[in-house]
Amino acid sequence: MKEIFGNLLGLKASQIKRLENLSRRRVHPQAIVSHELCRDLCTLSAETSRQIGLLIDRSGKIVQILIGEVDRIVIPDLKNYRLAPDRLRGLRCVHTHLNETPLTQDDLTDLALLRLDLMAVVTMSETGAPVLIHWAHILPGASESSPYQIMDPIPPFRPGIDCLHLIQALEAELARKKTDAGGPVGSERALLVSVFTGPRKDAVDSLDELEELTRTANISIIDTVLQQRKKANPRFLMGSGKLDELSIMALHRGATLIIFDQELNPSQIRSIADRTEIKVIDRTQLILDIFAQRAQTREGKLQVELAQLKYILPRLVTKDTAMSRLTGGIGGRGPGETRLEISRRRARDRIRRLEQAVATVKKNRSQQRSRRSKKGLPIISIIGYTNAGKSTLLNQLTQSRVLAENKLFATLDPSSRRLRFPRDIEVIITDTVGFIRDLPRELMAAFRATLEELESADLLLHIIDISNPRHPDQIRSVETILAELNLCRIPTIRVLNKMDRVDPEICDGLVQRLGGIAVSALDRSTLKPLSEKMEAAVEHLYGNFA
Repeated sequence: MKEIFGNLLGLKASQIKRLENLSRRRVHPQAIVSHELCRDLCTLSAETSRQIGLLIDRSGKIVQILIGEVDRIVIPDLKNYRLAPDRLRGLRCVHTHLNETPLTQDDLTDLALLRLDLMAVVTMSETGAPVLIHWAHILPGASESSPYQIMDPIPPFRPGIDCLHLIQALEAELARKKTDAGGPVGSERALLVSVFTGPRKDAVDSLDELEELTRTANISIIDTVLQQRKKANPRFLMGSGKLDELSIMALHRGATLIIFDQELNPSQIRSIADRTEIKVIDRTQLILDIFAQRAQTREGKLQVELAQLKYILPRLVTKDTAMSRLTGGIGGRGPGETRLEISRRRARDRIRRLEQAVATVKKNRSQQRSRRSKKGLPIISIIGYTNAGKSTLLNQLTQSRVLAENKLFATLDPSSRRLRFPRDIEVIITDTVGFIRDLPRELMAAFRATLEELESADLLLHIIDISNPRHPDQIRSVETILAELNLCRIPTIRVLNKMDRVDPEICDGLVQRLGGIAVSALDRSTLKPLSEKMEAAVEHLYGNFA
């Protein structure tokens, strides 16, 4: 017996029994529905004055019986059935209308959102006899406002349309569209979304940065979506109608991922993912993923894993209420621990172990700093927004080969090198992890052992990418993080990098306004004024240190 989904209140026992018996029927795989089944559905609909529907798989087996209201029918959760960018759901929905009304907009929306094989409606006469079968299917390459094709109605006594061949052809076209869209095989394909309540310019700048982060994570970008609202929706962040449009766009373009520029709380992630049936992440998760890809040393991997677990723990949910451990005896009777509780406990245990490991790292770094201070060498730390050119500058100053890439967060682990000035003054110069706007709190906490390296610095070099139109905001973000770390007391030299990409007159104006030194980290000949100022600053702080 198949479970009947819907409201059975008011139905007779004989009617419920006849509904249950529908599950024993089979439909020819090439047909939408059989003539006999059409007739019985319409008879039951007329008797109960409700819409009645069936979910049928590709083998012709009825997997779910639906009972609706006079004017609508609700389709249950279909998460147990596959859903991929180049595949359909594997189910078709056939239900009745109590009059001769054809497919409604709700029917077509369900077809697109749930990615059903087919959506069919059997219309009825006043006597309860089937009149026509109205049907539609998803159409690859159609407009996103109407990603389906409504076919000509067919008579119920001739419902065969070669369903399997049609569905296979549709899936082949979906696969071709996905291939034509580009991107490496198996790579994630994302829609970027920003829901903002403030100035549009700030939202656009933030979304541009999210695009850079997405490319750094090796994710293909399909499109970007901006929505301005007076107030964010507490459940979906955006409006439910806009979210449905986004879901259809994602499915239509073969997206496997939706990335929100705003940080989502646990309930929002669940609500949006349930509505769209596509993986949903936010800006923080994306940054954590990039850090996980970039971490090379044991220390970096520990700190990234700790940040990820602290972020995931409050978002750790499951609908599986099966009990994974049953205990007996006094105090042990009852359901025991659920899988969710065990997962949370294991996550907390792992967090404790990681915090102990990071504390050990912190102690080792403190000892290293102590040994350096005994040697009496001044320490210069390079700081700045991510991808501003910090590692490139370190390589030029010290003739080293630290990894330097045109990607965000190319460097996670601090690198220290010795630098000798012309007057025989020797210093240690250190490259640190790049900063970013709204750096996740979990990362700030996990990387505190690394960021504490800055506390022992005698001089900071703040690298600024003046070729980036958003550099004023980036300066404020870096200075905000320095204030949070109580590092504003350390003398700082502003280094205006990438001067070769800026008009000379604009560069001169920025030097005057920002009070920095213009350089190109790729051109060693431009670094002489910076070296002289660094040497003078060290001499001022320590005297003749040679």
